[in-house]
Amino acid sequence: MPLSFCGNDNASAYSVDDGVLDNGCFVDALNLVPHVFLLFITFPILFIGWGSQSSKVQIHHSTWLHFPGHNMRWILTFTLLFVHVCETAEGIVSDVYMKSCHLHLFLPAFVGFIAATTSVVYYHNIETSNFPKLLLALFIYWVLAFVTKTIKLVKYYEHNVGVQHLRFCITAMLVILYALLMAVEINVIRVRKMVTDQADKSPSIWRSMYRAFGRPILLSSTFRYLADLLGFAGPLCIYCILLRLDDRKSPQMSEQKNVTTSDLIVYYVSSHELLENTFILAVLLFLALILQRTFLQASYYVTIETGINLRGALLAMIYNKMLRLSTSNMSMGEMTLGQINNLVAIETNQLMWFLFLCPNLWAMPVQIIMGVVLLHYLLGFSALIGACVIVLLAPIQYFIATKLAEAQKSTLDYSTDRLKKTNEILKGIKLLKLYAWENIFCSSVEETRVKELTSLKTFALYTSLSIFMNAAVPIAAVLVTFMTHAYTSSTELSPAVAFASLALFHILVTPLFLLSTVVRFTVKAIVSVQKLGEFLLSDEIGDDSWRNGETSVSLESCKKHPGAHTKAINRKLPLRYQLDSFEQPSRRQPRPTETEDIAVKVNNGFFSWGSNVATLSDINMHIPTGQLTMIVGQVGCGKSSLLLAMLGEMQTIGGKVHWSNKNRNSVAYAAQKSWLLNATVEENITFGNPFNKQRYKAVIDTCSLQPDIDLLPYGDQTEIGERGINLSGGQRQRICVARALYQNTNIVFLDDPFSALDIHLSDHLMQEGILKFLQDDKRTVVLVTHKLQYLIHADWIIAMKDGTLLREGTLKDIQNNDIELYKHWKTLMNRQDQELEKDTDVADSQTALERKNLRRALYSREAKSQIDDEDEEEEEEEDDEDTMSMMTSRRSKIPWRVCWNYLTSGGFLLLFMMIFCNLLKHSVIVAIDYWLATWTSSAQNSSMSAHSSVNGTLTDTAPFDLSYYTTGFSILCSSGIVLCLIASLTVEWMGLFAARNLHHNLLNKIILAPIRFFDITPLGQMLNRFSADTNIIDQHIPPTLESLTRSTLLCLSAIGVIAFVTPFFLIAMLPLGIAFYFIQKYFRVASKDLQDLDDSTQLPLLCHFSETAEGLTTIRAFRHEARFKQRMLELIDTNNVAYLFLSAANRWLEVRTDYLGAVIVLTAAVTSICTSENGLQSGLVGLGLTYALTVTNYLNWLVRSLADLEVQMGAVKKVSGFLSTESENYEGDLSQVPEDWPQQGEIKIQNLSVRYDSVLKPVLKHVNAYINPGQKVGICGRTGSGKSSLSLAFFRMVDMFQGKIIIDGIDISKLPLPTLRSRLSIILQDPVLFSGSIRFNLDPERTCTDDRLWEALEIAQLKNMVKSLPGGLDAVVTEGGENFSVGQRQLFCLARAFVRKSSILIMDEATASIDMATEHILQKVVMTAFADRTVVTIAHRVSSILEAEQVLVFCEGILVECDSASSLLSQDDSLFTLLVKTHK
Repeated sequence: MPLSFCGNDNASAYSVDDGVLDNGCFVDALNLVPHVFLLFITFPILFIGWGSQSSKVQIHHSTWLHFPGHNMRWILTFTLLFVHVCETAEGIVSDVYMKSCHLHLFLPAFVGFIAATTSVVYYHNIETSNFPKLLLALFIYWVLAFVTKTIKLVKYYEHNVGVQHLRFCITAMLVILYALLMAVEINVIRVRKMVTDQADKSPSIWRSMYRAFGRPILLSSTFRYLADLLGFAGPLCIYCILLRLDDRKSPQMSEQKNVTTSDLIVYYVSSHELLENTFILAVLLFLALILQRTFLQASYYVTIETGINLRGALLAMIYNKMLRLSTSNMSMGEMTLGQINNLVAIETNQLMWFLFLCPNLWAMPVQIIMGVVLLHYLLGFSALIGACVIVLLAPIQYFIATKLAEAQKSTLDYSTDRLKKTNEILKGIKLLKLYAWENIFCSSVEETRVKELTSLKTFALYTSLSIFMNAAVPIAAVLVTFMTHAYTSSTELSPAVAFASLALFHILVTPLFLLSTVVRFTVKAIVSVQKLGEFLLSDEIGDDSWRNGETSVSLESCKKHPGAHTKAINRKLPLRYQLDSFEQPSRRQPRPTETEDIAVKVNNGFFSWGSNVATLSDINMHIPTGQLTMIVGQVGCGKSSLLLAMLGEMQTIGGKVHWSNKNRNSVAYAAQKSWLLNATVEENITFGNPFNKQRYKAVIDTCSLQPDIDLLPYGDQTEIGERGINLSGGQRQRICVARALYQNTNIVFLDDPFSALDIHLSDHLMQEGILKFLQDDKRTVVLVTHKLQYLIHADWIIAMKDGTLLREGTLKDIQNNDIELYKHWKTLMNRQDQELEKDTDVADSQTALERKNLRRALYSREAKSQIDDEDEEEEEEEDDEDTMSMMTSRRSKIPWRVCWNYLTSGGFLLLFMMIFCNLLKHSVIVAIDYWLATWTSSAQNSSMSAHSSVNGTLTDTAPFDLSYYTTGFSILCSSGIVLCLIASLTVEWMGLFAARNLHHNLLNKIILAPIRFFDITPLGQMLNRFSADTNIIDQHIPPTLESLTRSTLLCLSAIGVIAFVTPFFLIAMLPLGIAFYFIQKYFRVASKDLQDLDDSTQLPLLCHFSETAEGLTTIRAFRHEARFKQRMLELIDTNNVAYLFLSAANRWLEVRTDYLGAVIVLTAAVTSICTSENGLQSGLVGLGLTYALTVTNYLNWLVRSLADLEVQMGAVKKVSGFLSTESENYEGDLSQVPEDWPQQGEIKIQNLSVRYDSVLKPVLKHVNAYINPGQKVGICGRTGSGKSSLSLAFFRMVDMFQGKIIIDGIDISKLPLPTLRSRLSIILQDPVLFSGSIRFNLDPERTCTDDRLWEALEIAQLKNMVKSLPGGLDAVVTEGGENFSVGQRQLFCLARAFVRKSSILIMDEATASIDMATEHILQKVVMTAFADRTVVTIAHRVSSILEAEQVLVFCEGILVECDSASSLLSQDDSLFTLLVKTHK
């Protein structure tokens, strides 16, 4: 056919006799001018812009500039592209009716499509580069296009081309779109501004959310409405295609139309004529799917971006509130760290997910109403019956969603309780093993887990019902509808009506599926808002005037400290003589910046921890400026509370705290309970202040931290804290003290800094740190201490007793005015003199022990990492090639072995039932649809035969039996509904059994693991297995597995049905399958990395919240709130960006799979239409097209479920890694063990060699010793000599690979571990208390009487205190014993040892945190209460074993001396004597 712009079939086509604008071809050519103009202008600009990197502007995501009308422009431009496509299609169809090719019918529209696409690219580059003046070219284009299209529309009207013609309607739409775009451009040129959302403060969270994020939600809802409306194009196109195919086979086919042209010479088709072309319908179906998916993904992206912003705003609100949170809320258990973590990790995510689903709240009703209206149009009255089924079942969906929310909340409560108990077990695992209590606490966790599993069963049941309802409701609705139509309608069910209705019912599955989800998340959001509201309205710290500022005062330049040392403390001169002959230090001159004599003053102070009962009463005191003030008193008298009251942390009932002008903003504080950041040692000490090398070095030396730093793998750049290396209590305390010393502040508060330090390190810190480093700099120091020997250095002393001020003044004043108190102090110092005179074991001090433990832990970690590295090297050696492609291939592989381990954990029977039921279910669903196709095709053939008989034409067809088809359809639908229920139940139940078994095995493996495992495994890593990983296994994997199974089988079913209907489809499937394979492979690798990125950025955020909550007092004391807020905002920003990338990757996948699905629909439609001409039944064509539409819905779910399952299987892999841990050998022979063993307490050690691990060197070598019954034995030695290892060997906590220990004639290696450990007693160094009651902490086994418990408390000096508590023995102990002081916790641990009256007691010196008077009483009680029993003391102070009947001296793991202390001291060449003489 000859090619011509205006065609060759009419000579007048080029005539302009009637006027230039009356020539239709010329008008169409005129419409080309604006498009060519835009392409001519923009291509050079784009080429220059892309070629020059200097013209590009780097735009940060938080400062992205949007021109006015940005979103409206995108909506209008995409609509313009769609109309241009319709105009092109209409022109092509019109050209078919012409005798020659008329390019002017479709070429301008095609060029217009290219121009509109170019305008999108051009505008995007102009906007990102922020050059709005260049938009003038677009404005000119819109004006020219509007003018030319208006001329064309007017000429159509003049030549009788009206609304009945499709081209007139298209042209009118283009005129409107160009006018709107022109208006948008005028607005941009008129004014340009940055789009920002400002949310007004409001007490209502809901109102604040609306004001802040209302506009993005409205935009997302608009996109969603457009997507939902376009979604109905699929069923309508299927209906029209099948209707046209049926018309072709009808005996009365419409005769060939006589084509008549209009006055403009060409023929313009009407809308009805266009839609009669099945190929055009197929293309329209394709375009509708493309647009629908585009708008849908745009809606998702806007909503997710808004949700991420909401989550960031909520996190900032929570953090700001937390910084103002009352200390009493935390200390009294009203607001726990777990509750704050739940707000951060759960409640904010709930609200974010609610916002994700928010557009569905108003989009779903419209979608349901539209679907019902179209169904009524197709099926009439019977469609209303099916709609009634859906409406009647909707309340059930709501009921299920409500129950799901309740089950979720119940599960969360039990999970929190279980995690709390697990955390306590892991923190106190050493104590539990030594006391043989692991089974008791394990049973407690298992009991909570059973309750949690019961709740999870309820959750799984309702989840199964929800999945069942979503699958069964459409089947039930189709069954009722078609049955009603078959027996009530006068017309037979045609394939067009049947499969269009079926597609509509499939569309209704989406709102039905989302209904329960949206309701569930709405309920969760309401609960979350309530919890957030309660938190935001909780008590805050007092609003004192000094809290107006947020940053500390400017730091002065750090001064160089002179090298001359002050006079050392004379330890050889008894303290009582020093006390008598001391001279009051002369009053030091205040710092130049201070002119007031009083730094802090309290008048008539009454302070409380949140209750009306005053903890501190009638406080009248002052802190002198530039001097050393000491606060002393017994345990629990209120010393720490006084410091916190001055800092404003306590609730002020009466009185007032006065600060001098500059002092409050310049305070350094070291809390009694050490608090570290998850940062390096250097960052913990500098604490945000500028680094001064000389000052830093001086602080390190003052706190004796250099030996500890030298042990760390990266020195002071080693990360410590919860996510780093775990330091001991003393090391953590010294770092906290170093932090306070490094700050160049006017006032320094030190709360019992010597509690975790030995006496020699305390002397060093007192002399070098407080008296020299701080006081020489004229700084005000407030020191809380039990060390009365330091009182001679105090300029001012405050004595506390029972929450009141006992005495205030200088030591000389107290000596003159309160002789009784002075004598009491002198008596205590006299007792201490006796201790200090005997204290010669400096090398074996607590600090040395901590360094030894740190060295041992680091060594074990190095050994573990070395083994891991060797394993990795072996794996790498197996694969010679190590290219990037191989790495990508490995990362893209699905962990099938882990999947198999998970599936088999649920049991083989349930696994088989799950696979069989799912295959059977989808087979039945396919059979239902195939039966429907056969039914409708037979009904149509019967109708056509009847019509032919009426016209006199005989046809040989079988009679149509309606009851046969309806019966078969009913049976299949009923079977499908039952199988949906069974399949959903099997998946959830299998996941539940797998979760139960995996957690049970994990808990038992870890509880029974050797103590070595806990030394080399970080606590956080173990907790993650029980928290995050268990939660994934419990609640996330089963629905993901169900979604993956359903999506896979639906996609395979669809492809199989389409291939069965049109085998030619398989040819097109080959390239589509290849494209799909690479898309999913690329996405899964990227998705996993992005998921890891999201997780890795979320952990620091959660840790920052946790460490801030734990260190609130310290942060507020230092006035570093602003710095921590800024850090929090940076972490939120980083995590939000990572999550946004992950969401964008999901949109990337869904757009591509949706477009791929649209191509599959187009291919299936075209091949079906072509095949139908060869006799294919229209019912099978409808079947193929309906299944092709389902592919579009489930392709992206298939890939995303696969990616999600791959990530979630990482939790199973981590848990499985712990299941390979070797357990301790708990077995043994009980047949020869008496009930009262050990009765005598005789201990024989024969050729004993001990090591901590098979890969480590022995720590004890060939030890032989004998301990008589009832003997008091001391064990000492240098650091690393193995004395602590011997104490662990008594309990078989270490590997006794050679030799044996015999107690009362029984080899302990032959005994079961629980029996051995339950018959011995030990007092540990670190106090460990568990949440519960005092009774539970003393006697978890519940075997002791109350009298025995009270006796133990009386011995431990706790009886009166416990009696004063509400409940007595049943008084509440909070997590970690936080409602008791450190000293009181230590006393409870001592009482716990007294409860178990064993004939053998092993003591590890644990009196560092209690005052001297209490310590003396306790030591005396131990000797009397265990006078007839064997006591083995591991000496950290040699003074405690100088009167021992036998002393074992170790050196490098070898027992070198064994005799009484007096005998060893009489030998001048003995090691024991050497230790005493040299103090080393």
